[in-house]
Amino acid sequence: MAFDSILSRFVFFSPFPQLKSDYDRGDFSIKYILSGEGAGEMFEINEYSGEIRTLQKLDREEKAFYLLQAHALARKSNEPVEPQSEFIIKVQDINDNIPQFQNEPYVSSIPEMCPMGTIVAQVTATDADDPLFGNNAKLIYSILQGEPYFSVEPKTGIIMTSMANMDREARDQYLVVVQVKDMLGLSGGYSASTTVTISLTDVNDNGPTFQHNLYTFAVLESAAVGTTVGRIMADDGDVGINARMNYSLEDLEESATFKIQTDPVTQEGVVLLAKPLDYESKRRFVMSAKAVNDHIDTRFLSYNEFQDRTTLKIVVEDVDEPPIFMAPDYEWKVLENMVAGTVVGTVSARDTDAINNPIRYSIDKSSDITKAFKIDPNNGTVTVAKPLDREEAAWHNLTINAKETKQNHLSSSVVVFIKVLDINDNAPMLAREYQPYICEGTQSGELIQLINAVDLDDPVEGHHFYFSMVPDKNINPNFTIRDNQDNSASILARRSSFTRRDRAHYLLPMVVADSGSPALSSTSTLTISVCSCQPAGHCPTGGVEALAISIGVSLQTLLGFLVCLATLTVLGIVMLMLRRHRRKQLEGLGRAEKEKELELPKGVSEKVLHYGEIGGGGGGDLGGFCQPAVPLRPHPRRRDRKLRREEVAASIRMSMSLRHSLLIGPEDDVFKQFIMDRLNEADQDPYVPPFDCLKTYAFEGTGSPTGSISSLESWDFVDADQCPRDPGSRLVRLTLWHGGAEEETTF
Repeated sequence: MAFDSILSRFVFFSPFPQLKSDYDRGDFSIKYILSGEGAGEMFEINEYSGEIRTLQKLDREEKAFYLLQAHALARKSNEPVEPQSEFIIKVQDINDNIPQFQNEPYVSSIPEMCPMGTIVAQVTATDADDPLFGNNAKLIYSILQGEPYFSVEPKTGIIMTSMANMDREARDQYLVVVQVKDMLGLSGGYSASTTVTISLTDVNDNGPTFQHNLYTFAVLESAAVGTTVGRIMADDGDVGINARMNYSLEDLEESATFKIQTDPVTQEGVVLLAKPLDYESKRRFVMSAKAVNDHIDTRFLSYNEFQDRTTLKIVVEDVDEPPIFMAPDYEWKVLENMVAGTVVGTVSARDTDAINNPIRYSIDKSSDITKAFKIDPNNGTVTVAKPLDREEAAWHNLTINAKETKQNHLSSSVVVFIKVLDINDNAPMLAREYQPYICEGTQSGELIQLINAVDLDDPVEGHHFYFSMVPDKNINPNFTIRDNQDNSASILARRSSFTRRDRAHYLLPMVVADSGSPALSSTSTLTISVCSCQPAGHCPTGGVEALAISIGVSLQTLLGFLVCLATLTVLGIVMLMLRRHRRKQLEGLGRAEKEKELELPKGVSEKVLHYGEIGGGGGGDLGGFCQPAVPLRPHPRRRDRKLRREEVAASIRMSMSLRHSLLIGPEDDVFKQFIMDRLNEADQDPYVPPFDCLKTYAFEGTGSPTGSISSLESWDFVDADQCPRDPGSRLVRLTLWHGGAEEETTF
């Protein structure tokens, strides 16, 4: 007997190939008996035919094969007719098992902002079917939910990120559904799915941020030191250690009255009172608070992005605070040239005190010097007081005051920025004063001048100008205007052969219009000059060349004329200087001759003694006589010298007549009169030096028994070694007695 295998898909009592003994003649004399594993429980044999049948459903996953023994016995004698036959029944596998995931549930986490391809987790599924038989146990993984953020390796079940820089603050958890199929995913196979919970762990990619630029707190004046004034909070999108921060106050002068601490639980900044408050001395405190992360990771942000600042305003209660505007500033827009009374906008302020005093509004006069706006004092509505011109002022910055009408009449102000919008109220004009010219011999169609236009308006879509000739019945035969469609125009010659002999200037009226609504235009007249241009096409507009052309002569002729004129001017100046020099020489010779005629005799001399305050006055140091003679002052010609020349000559004659007299002394009238005349002359002379000067006049004749009245006789007490040997160097002419000398001698 022989037996190979049985399929596990056979159901209970399904027929099975039969066993047959060689001695079986079909007369049922042979009895078949089955023994071994599963005999009588899983399998039975028909004792007459030898057919083997299953008694129960077979499961390969429970038992893959059975070892059985078959016996063939003689029915009458119950003796074996053949030896015992042993055989194995193998249960063939079919795809009757669903794949199952192991180690469920799957929970994983990755840091946020991780790069694409980061491994998240690995899911593993098993199939109880025979992996060696067909594709029943060959599994394939796929993503049912979680794309495009994640993907799975089909064969290994490794889950990876498929998107970079996922932000935990935007979404911190993902549920990824992974499916597994047997039979390589072919139809008819079994499948199973599992859910992988993926969480993004935090990294420090967010700095602290205050939600408000200004935090205002109020505290009682009687509050004790350590009282909590208020709490501020800087939001940080991170969590855990990445969200920890420290608060500090930066304005030391203001913050000396307060301090701030970090609440370790809530991460709030707790503002505490550090010093007693005095309502009369200080009613409000403004300071800056800073929040800085403890843990800084510069892979994601710069150092400065891990900190933020805000302003703290702490008001001591019982203070009548000024009104507060609803906005820190206002910005409005208004069209120019709007009629008076047009509403521009409305400001609003309120009194934060419990009394809620009524408020009146006003415009600071210094911010609206032109008085272009008005404000309703009751409701704060700002209107136009007179038409506005954007070209004069495109912005108006008003300071509006809100003032309480009761109690302390406190006020506050807000800045209002008013932008004046443009309308087309200015006609375009030429960009500058053009001075076009056309050269003689210019051909028809040649460019004479490129012109541009400007407009004080500022349209949103930009300027676009149109250039044209002034409408006229007759076409201008000389020139034409071509609009270049780029806000410029070209003036072209319409004909040839322009000459200055025919006409020196042409007037060309033209119209410039803008693209506004309504369009505005202006008319300008260009004066086109006919010019005898240089070879390079240059027309002189100034200097010698232009002058020559304007008077109709050549440049060489004009230059020759100018050179001759300059030469004659120089010759005239030289002749005038020579004549003046010769006149001065003649005047000098005449003056020398007159001085020679009035020269004093040798016996008459003038000696001047100069002394200072150190010497003690007139009776002081006589050592001055030993000093070399120096000029006391430049002696100008006196204006009255000619008038007194006769008197001086008479005085000289009188003095000479008395030269040999032995009876003349200091008390004589002649000497007294002479001294008085000299004193009066010195008083009237504006050139007399400002110091005292001793002048001694004497007759130094010979043979007088009484001697000289001069004080120079006392000079013999001076040391001879210190005095000059030549006394003649101290003697000069008595200049007051004649008009020719120019200097005096000072000792």
